[in-house]
Amino acid sequence: MGKTYDVIIIGLGGMGSTTAYQLAKRGKRVLGIEQFAPAHDQGSSHGGSRIYRQAYFEDPAYVPLLLRAYELWEEIKRESGRELLTVTGGLMMGPPDSQTVAGSIKSAKQWNLPYETLSAAEVHKRFPVFTPSPNQVALYEKKAGFVRPELSVYTHLVEAEKHGADLRFFEKVRSWEPHSSGEGVTVVTESGTFEAGKLVITAGAWSSQILKDIGVSLEVERQVMMFFEPIGGVEPYRVGHFPIYIWEADDYTQLYGFPSFDLRGEGAKVAFFRKGGVPCTPETIDRNVYTEEIQTLRDYLEQGLPSLSGRFLEAKTCMYANTPDQHFVICRHPDYEQVNIAAGFSGHGFKFASVIGEIMADLAIDGSTKHPIDLFRPQRFVHH
Repeated sequence: MGKTYDVIIIGLGGMGSTTAYQLAKRGKRVLGIEQFAPAHDQGSSHGGSRIYRQAYFEDPAYVPLLLRAYELWEEIKRESGRELLTVTGGLMMGPPDSQTVAGSIKSAKQWNLPYETLSAAEVHKRFPVFTPSPNQVALYEKKAGFVRPELSVYTHLVEAEKHGADLRFFEKVRSWEPHSSGEGVTVVTESGTFEAGKLVITAGAWSSQILKDIGVSLEVERQVMMFFEPIGGVEPYRVGHFPIYIWEADDYTQLYGFPSFDLRGEGAKVAFFRKGGVPCTPETIDRNVYTEEIQTLRDYLEQGLPSLSGRFLEAKTCMYANTPDQHFVICRHPDYEQVNIAAGFSGHGFKFASVIGEIMADLAIDGSTKHPIDLFRPQRFVHH
């Protein structure tokens, strides 16, 4: 029998890395198990950048978590010396009745968040590379920006190890078994058997079976992020000149993108939000990117960001692990109170990674959290 721990974490990506850090920081004996390399590119936590915003169009209930996430991104920066969150300002742009605009304004008003509303002409004047159609408007949020996912995962893992966490990579979990007493779990990996008081499962797109067991269907889909070289050069797209943005076109298709923040040759990153998602599994995802996919995105760019439709540089695939309502699942296992689950982040979860770690540490240690997570209960999918 192997060593005994307070908490075992399965999956050390966006959420597992922050959970390991939070638990180790609180003095817990932590074992983290990851089947790939640290900060790998096989799941949903890669591609250089993820949007951070507070005026949240998906649901105002997320805002308190976003405010706490912001504080924790600043805290890990102070502790590690690495800037994981870069504030650039953010544009939420589209028709006035679009979810992107109307939902963002609703959240901002409900939580008294500072914001500006801009007409299409005002957007173009402030950020000349945008050419929204005359009927479009935007919410501008000063505190929006982007988080660096690989750097975040890596940094939280390094800090977790500094606090004593035992982290194992390139190691697959074969099985886990809750003890019938209601306390403790046994986890079997390729290299051994481990015991702990509590188990946290943060396995991303690999969480389908555990969610199925608690009544949640998870659909994994392939999404593509692309990098283009702006016509006329990257300078107008650099951090300091250019915001993160979510732009809803006149046909209500959502695109999102980022400033260029490193090498001149990296271009600027842009992607569709949800459009064109191909159902897959982690084993069957097609990592190739096709000419027609590039052209479809280019066609949209020509409407609203024409100078970004320059030379195609590269693309990366990732997975959205979608719940039926696209809200997260964060809970104690309904049958095994020593098991806690965070999954189904549905393509909009990474900005929350810092606070999810805090929540999962709370659940593992105390069985509850002060953070508002009722929206994420799996019981919402049980039809009576």
